[in-house]
Amino acid sequence: MLKNIPTIIPPELLKIMSEMGHGDELVLADGNFPAASHAKRLVRCDALGVVELLEAILQLFPLDTYAERPAAVMQVVKGDPVIPIVWEEYRRLIEEYEGITDALDHEERFEFYERASRAYVIVATGERAQYANLILKKGVIFPDSDSCQQQHNTGSN
Repeated sequence: MLKNIPTIIPPELLKIMSEMGHGDELVLADGNFPAASHAKRLVRCDALGVVELLEAILQLFPLDTYAERPAAVMQVVKGDPVIPIVWEEYRRLIEEYEGITDALDHEERFEFYERASRAYVIVATGERAQYANLILKKGVIFPDSDSCQQQHNTGSN
């Protein structure tokens, strides 16, 4: 076991998130998303919802500050009466953990599927809310001033 790692994140997902580089994308798929048929890499988290998994992931996973919008949701299909209130939770969590107030892009359904099929990983959840699919674009971890100062003082790079 490790300290300060949210226990709901399985080891396989931790490994994959560590492997991902700047600009790689992670999809949090709801229970209706065709995850297995679209994934290069698939992690199953069927007992979890997207919101709880998103909160755990954002504690470890930086979003891309170079992207205009580092996250994307699937647009509601024209004529579908669904109002995806889950998106408000996504906005709240992204603002809380990343300080980004306008993070969500809206992708047409089949464009979302295409983008998801190019993602580094798809995480299949048991989320039952409709239109709960979410793509996250990984950012970078910037050196903080203390560690840079320590490296400078010790002469190491």
